[in-house]
Amino acid sequence: MFRVSLRLFPNRVVKSCFVFACAVAFLIVPAARSFAQRPGPDNAQPVFSDFKGVRIGMPTEEARKKLGSPRDKGDEQDFYVFNDTQAVQVFYDKASKTVMAISIDFMEGASQIPAAKDIVGSEPDVKADGSAYKMVRYPKAGYWVSYSRTAGSTPTITITMQKIDH
Repeated sequence: MFRVSLRLFPNRVVKSCFVFACAVAFLIVPAARSFAQRPGPDNAQPVFSDFKGVRIGMPTEEARKKLGSPRDKGDEQDFYVFNDTQAVQVFYDKASKTVMAISIDFMEGASQIPAAKDIVGSEPDVKADGSAYKMVRYPKAGYWVSYSRTAGSTPTITITMQKIDH
């Protein structure tokens, strides 16, 4: 005669679940550990670190000496135009009087436009309309860098660096 013991069934299920959970943990933990040790963009050094010698964290007056006279000057932002094809905005932290962001626009007719790979280390994500964008964070350096290209036959390329607020 065939007999089923309800007392043994739950015990087998518990043991099976325990064995399965141990197997999954055995496979996941080493993979997660090796992933955490692999250097990635967070641990990498920025490919693009300055514009004409101006860096994030540099004192305001030193940045102004390197870039010359701005078209518009302010306590929190300066605006520069070079050769009518390149517009640059430098943003300052009013409290520390240091550079906190730099945005560079390369417009139609601009020369020496850096490639995306020279800015963010790889090609950006390109949309169907031809526009492109990529941002890379560099926590150890304390800022992020982005590359953006507008759509159209005369795209504007914008490169931005900005301090990461912790």
